[in-house]
Amino acid sequence: MPSFNELGLRPSSMKVLTAMDIEIPTPVQEASIPPLLEGRDVIAQAFTGSGKTLAFSLPLIERIQVKDRWLQALVLVPTRELALQVYGVMEKLARPSGIRATVIYGGRAFGPQQEAIYRGAQVVVGTPGRVLDHVTRGTMTLEGITFFVLDEADQMLDRGFAPDVERILAETPKDRQTALFSATTPEWVHKVATKHLREPVVIETGTTEEAAPDIDHVVYEVWREDKFEVLKRLLDEETEGATLVFGRTKHGVRNLGIKLERLGYDIDVLQGNLSQGQRERVLKRFREGKTSILLATNVAARGLDVLHVSRVINFELPETHELFTHRVGRTGRMGRSGTAITLLSPGDIPKWREIERGIGKTFPRMTPEGEPIKVTPPKPAFANRGSMGSFGRRRRTAFSARR
Repeated sequence: MPSFNELGLRPSSMKVLTAMDIEIPTPVQEASIPPLLEGRDVIAQAFTGSGKTLAFSLPLIERIQVKDRWLQALVLVPTRELALQVYGVMEKLARPSGIRATVIYGGRAFGPQQEAIYRGAQVVVGTPGRVLDHVTRGTMTLEGITFFVLDEADQMLDRGFAPDVERILAETPKDRQTALFSATTPEWVHKVATKHLREPVVIETGTTEEAAPDIDHVVYEVWREDKFEVLKRLLDEETEGATLVFGRTKHGVRNLGIKLERLGYDIDVLQGNLSQGQRERVLKRFREGKTSILLATNVAARGLDVLHVSRVINFELPETHELFTHRVGRTGRMGRSGTAITLLSPGDIPKWREIERGIGKTFPRMTPEGEPIKVTPPKPAFANRGSMGSFGRRRRTAFSARR
């Protein structure tokens, strides 16, 4: 595998990489950077935590003409948290080169963002809604864009974001260079991409077991009323890193946080009803290690790059296998190992089977005491709580017996 020295990057970029203690490109970086430096369009799929941000940020910086003080590159991301994270990487690379970068997203005052654009921002990282807002108001023009990135492309091109993305793309030059990056690229992403990319280089570095992150999956079958007791036991275990617990709804995550706080657990909660300032403070504490347990909705499933997350717990299942991939991808990042624990109640089994089919893998299940469970065929599962399925065939766990 080549080193970054062999890719012909700016000396300023090499100094930043050295300061970050990064010497060897990850597979997605090795595959993506050369064609992007050549001006090719790229569709890249790689496991979350594999270094996608640097894979597009390094060539983007190389393509910027420092002397031209207008907007030349736009990176669209689906969430505010990811916008701040990508901007943090971009700013480290841009500043030593004399390149001006800024970040724009909703939940913050419009004026300072407009002022940053007017001062000559050459790179903007932003969310679709706020970017489109600036374009519509005429405070940001995209006619000088030469490099366009859609990060988390599967989410950026879904039904919710697609109209805004289409309108933004319509304002950019036809001859721009475009890159799509994501941990998952469903077939429909490729179909939509054909409208906007020119003979793209397709890169799939996350399709082999060797390329997969080192994540140990543990799946516990638990009665619904026992989930909280099992979660407490897991949180009481000693771990070397931080723990990220995922719930399904804002209301549920908030209530779970209240119950744990009352029991003395040092936790923070991240969910969509928080103000942007509150969300940033929560993430800052978690990144700095001041909080070791973070409860979150899917708002943290994408782009939360905290290397010391050693464990992800799915207290409740996500809606899709793509979201499951993004959730568990918060651990085992950049060559580190991690653990993903999923708690299944009887009502979760149909959804869990969908997730396993989508992933193309079946995970062994066990009781909270560590006893292996023989998984029954899909048809009879939980048809009768008392007599069918793996729950019906075994006695209630020691957790419920202590209640």
